[in-house]
Amino acid sequence: MYFKGESFGAEAEEVIGEVVFTTGMTGYLETLTDPSYCGQIVVQTFPLIGNYGVISPDFESGDTHPFAYIVKEWCHRPSNFRSEEDLDTFFKGKNLPGLAGIDTRQLTKLLRENGTMNGKLTKKAPPYCEEELEQLRSYCFPRPVLAMTRKKMETFPAPLSCYRVVLWDFGAKQNIIRELNQRNCDVIAVPADTTAEMIQSLKPDGVMLSNGPGNPEENVEIIQELQKICEAQIPLFGICLGHQLLALARGGQTEKLKYGHRGANQPVKNLLTGRVSITSQNHGYAVRAQNLPKGAIPWFENVNDKTCEGLRYTDLPACSVQFHPEACGGPKDTEALFEEFLSLMEQQIQKEVSPCR
Repeated sequence: MYFKGESFGAEAEEVIGEVVFTTGMTGYLETLTDPSYCGQIVVQTFPLIGNYGVISPDFESGDTHPFAYIVKEWCHRPSNFRSEEDLDTFFKGKNLPGLAGIDTRQLTKLLRENGTMNGKLTKKAPPYCEEELEQLRSYCFPRPVLAMTRKKMETFPAPLSCYRVVLWDFGAKQNIIRELNQRNCDVIAVPADTTAEMIQSLKPDGVMLSNGPGNPEENVEIIQELQKICEAQIPLFGICLGHQLLALARGGQTEKLKYGHRGANQPVKNLLTGRVSITSQNHGYAVRAQNLPKGAIPWFENVNDKTCEGLRYTDLPACSVQFHPEACGGPKDTEALFEEFLSLMEQQIQKEVSPCR
């Protein structure tokens, strides 16, 4: 299938990536700066994007991460008192190519019916030779977690220090740090290749496993180190990729979804209370509900397709969710889940008869 549109943003002769769609009506700045979109060409289903401009304090990281961005229409004259510039100017500064003026509804239906697939932004008109098509079919961005993680350890102190949390950064969103700081947690963010021994040497009250891009099963070394953290009985909370990695470390399995969940309107059901919440999500893989990890009980379930959205563990102080409780551009329904993590840490502190720092 070939779509012809108009380019905006950075000039690019050719860009290849995994084409995915996201259904958020707002939050495009969070999407653009979310490291989980590394290696992907993002399609916005909402027809007008950019109407409130570019606002750097709302970024989830210091850079953009999609390889390209596709919209029906981008707003040339944003209206917002916080706006700093329009999308075209912003994209040029970030070397991010954009495509506008195509039928994004048709493209989204194509992805829903046939599943996520690779795509190419190119200035070359069809037809394409078989060699070009084979290159497109075989494309895969290798080990995106190592590309998106921070390069060195960083500390983010809270105004009032009660807990010390290690954020294991697999492509972490900045709002995870903000939410922890607001709850009196000093945050020590460490790179993805940090060893379990190094994490334990920091004497954390808990470890937060962050979101991130790519296939969770590729991260063999991280999974092995995470198994050691589990054996040490350190409280754990996993978000998105962190949820999947924890499940794999405990003997579970993951699977690639047909077209994934991306957007700010995904309903999930708490299987322990029956309550339904609207969540922000961005993932193409899920934990297999038919092969749950050791000691895991189902916690949340996707209302639409019944996929696993959260787990609690009975044999270690840990829980995890597939969605984003820290969502800054989406619903706030589940942000209270950070209190669950604080409760796990407090229980462990009480066991060890250790005072709150």
